[in-house]
Amino acid sequence: MNPHTTRRGLLGALAVGSAGAVAAAITASAGVRDDAVSAATAAPGTEQAPSASYPFEGAHQAGILEPPQRAAVFVSFTVTSADRAQLQQTLQTLTSTIRYLTSGEDVPYDGMASTSYENGVLGTQVVPDGLTVTVSVGASLFDKRYGLANAKPALLRPMDEFPNDALDRSMCDGDLLLQICANNRDTALHALRILMRATRADLQVLWRKEGFMSPPRPNGTPRNLLGFKDGTANQEFTGDRTLVDRLVWTHGGHREPDWVEGGSYHVVRLIRMFVEFWDRVSITEQQRMIGRDRDSGAPLAGSKEFDVPNYERDPYGNVVPVTAHIRVANPHDGSADDQRMLRRGFNYSGGTDPNGQLDMGLIFVCFNQDLERQFVTVQKRLIDEPLVDYISPFGGGYFFALPGVRNREDWLGRGMFS
Repeated sequence: MNPHTTRRGLLGALAVGSAGAVAAAITASAGVRDDAVSAATAAPGTEQAPSASYPFEGAHQAGILEPPQRAAVFVSFTVTSADRAQLQQTLQTLTSTIRYLTSGEDVPYDGMASTSYENGVLGTQVVPDGLTVTVSVGASLFDKRYGLANAKPALLRPMDEFPNDALDRSMCDGDLLLQICANNRDTALHALRILMRATRADLQVLWRKEGFMSPPRPNGTPRNLLGFKDGTANQEFTGDRTLVDRLVWTHGGHREPDWVEGGSYHVVRLIRMFVEFWDRVSITEQQRMIGRDRDSGAPLAGSKEFDVPNYERDPYGNVVPVTAHIRVANPHDGSADDQRMLRRGFNYSGGTDPNGQLDMGLIFVCFNQDLERQFVTVQKRLIDEPLVDYISPFGGGYFFALPGVRNREDWLGRGMFS
């Protein structure tokens, strides 16, 4: 077989079947990334056809509006490119490799004629499996190394350490982040290996965390490892392009450089949950800390998961305590409307710590137009909430998700060098 033939030549045939028809519909509707808005909260974590694919080209990168897949890998890198030109080449290599992985384009040539480009992890018939790869950059990339200081997004900086945090700086920030998501874990790991092989000379791993999305149990929003539904508020974004444009995508001009148009501030927070202590707390107390019924996901002031709580009828917190997580995060009085964020959280399980305690928790991920107005403002309100006795943020970072690739001549991050 010619080594430069298409790796996914079977995609066309797969699209003929019923599962492929679904994939084709997804692809057609999301040709421009804005059209994925209606899918942003469509049954995250549910079973998806292995042929389901998302388009590579568009105004925005994939992996932001699409329904969260079941498996995720977050890898932060230090960029070791020697100079500006080599950094550009690294970003071009990332672009061509991601295009190959997500769309079945020709195998990129890497000069390693004696070895196979593929690693065989996914067998002989590799299908898209809902793969998305989102490339984001950290504040440190805009230091003096590559002459990019004037191109830095206005609000990008190292991740803040808030009260109640216990940050391990070896697990924080980085020059470049890859968020790799897919319907199955092996698909995500396959992509990571291909991407790291292609960029080995220029990207050095700083930290890495794998996550998973639980299926809805029994329906609605998936649950985190505290047992509560996580990400219910994402429904607000469903089908509302105006809201997404106002709260997710950044726009050039004013204080931001022009090139950021179509990008988004990308926050990752690694949060350990002390599940063994949590499991000893009564359900009633757990629900009062969260502000929701554990079984249904409904706010304590409602009856269904997606009910909007009316705190005006409960000013003293008799039903939903004034310190409850959902009430502090969004008081629903209009004051926090511009502070809402698009969530994309994943659970993680990392074995046990040196004391034999379970190391489990949440990879909190959100995308926002204005880092300060949205994530930072909400996080400050959550300082000293009752839940802090059972969780401990220890890593992650602030990044900027690059705008999408518009055409064959475009590449990720090109605007930074204009």
